[in-house]
Amino acid sequence: MFTHITVGANDVEASRRFYDAVLGALGHEPGQGPDPKGRFWWRTRMGAFAIGTPIDGEPACHANGGTIGFAAKSPAMVQAFHDAGVAAGGKAIEDPPGERNGPFGTLVLAYLRDPSGNKVCALHRPG
Repeated sequence: MFTHITVGANDVEASRRFYDAVLGALGHEPGQGPDPKGRFWWRTRMGAFAIGTPIDGEPACHANGGTIGFAAKSPAMVQAFHDAGVAAGGKAIEDPPGERNGPFGTLVLAYLRDPSGNKVCALHRPG
């Protein structure tokens, strides 16, 4: 369904370090860039994720109620995502990393805010 997701960053270098850490914990290579517009990109065969300063020149801000979820292959990767993110300048939010039961079954989740306030999570679907 999605081809790419781009989020704004007020400090591109801090955000690049954060996403290199959390996405690296999920098995992805470091971001490539900057491109001609100053963005860094993490690409997979399923889509791409990018960070950069807003093209309109206004400050980056997060979407209230928005979350970007990244797939994790195991519960250990969810924890590694969380730990790497906190170590790279992110902020732990909501419940501690772990299992949640709800209408979508059992999920293993960890939520963070990146250096610009964007809400991201790692999600593993057991079994």
